[in-house]
Amino acid sequence: MERTDRKLGLLSALPLTAVLLLAFVAPMVVVAIFSVMPQKVFSLTHTPDFSAYAVFFDQGYYRSLLWSLGMALASTAILLVICWPLAYGMAKVFGRFTLVLTIAVVMSLFVSENIRLFGWVLTLMKGGLIEGHLRAWTGISFDSPLYGVPVIVFGLVYVYLPFMLFPLAQGIAMVPDDTRQAAADLGATRWQILTKIDIPLAAPGIVVGSLLSFVLAAGALAESKILGGQAVIAIADDIETAFTFGQNWPLGSALSMILIVIIGALALFGVSRVDLDAIMGRKR
Repeated sequence: MERTDRKLGLLSALPLTAVLLLAFVAPMVVVAIFSVMPQKVFSLTHTPDFSAYAVFFDQGYYRSLLWSLGMALASTAILLVICWPLAYGMAKVFGRFTLVLTIAVVMSLFVSENIRLFGWVLTLMKGGLIEGHLRAWTGISFDSPLYGVPVIVFGLVYVYLPFMLFPLAQGIAMVPDDTRQAAADLGATRWQILTKIDIPLAAPGIVVGSLLSFVLAAGALAESKILGGQAVIAIADDIETAFTFGQNWPLGSALSMILIVIIGALALFGVSRVDLDAIMGRKR
């Protein structure tokens, strides 16, 4: 019976496997091949040339990668701190209001990311919604926070909040209330309950939410362009420039492969630490 179920599971997975191979693996293979081609050569039979990878270090593209990873890490940490109390409320406190809050957060995804970011530009710019009205009403003025690293991180936090919030709420919902109550009855403080019970038992949700937020933020482009005004060049911007204005496909492919390998390694490490059966409710 178990063998039959396994065969049926494999057969059921075949269509999805084929889609993933065609839509995900095949493009990555093409990018990997282009990354070892000489510049302005588009022949698959050409001798592999790894000069594009050397350019990554020689021309300082590693700085863009470090900026992207650093801002992604900062935004992920901020999101974790911001979303924890909100996710806890959704999982344990709010009750029926959780549905209203969920709909409100999801509705933000129905609006284009670029449109929402341009809305923040109009809000934060000099003479914009905040500074303009404040100056008109009180005479107080301040410099625009736009075009810097902090506002880019703010944009990452704003855009990718749902990707941290919902997995985190799911992880916190997995923490049994009886365990928390038993710890409190035994004299545990709130801090001890948080660090010894809530965080360890909600770790799958924390890992999934952190991975989603970090991976998306590391490859983000709109935030650095629209809010940051390219005060900091993200690695995604360098990739876009190499493929479009530079017409240097080997360089763009090499930069893409470096980013894919680093993000993929981090993602695989994180997923290996997650109990997917517990998240999906298959553990008994």
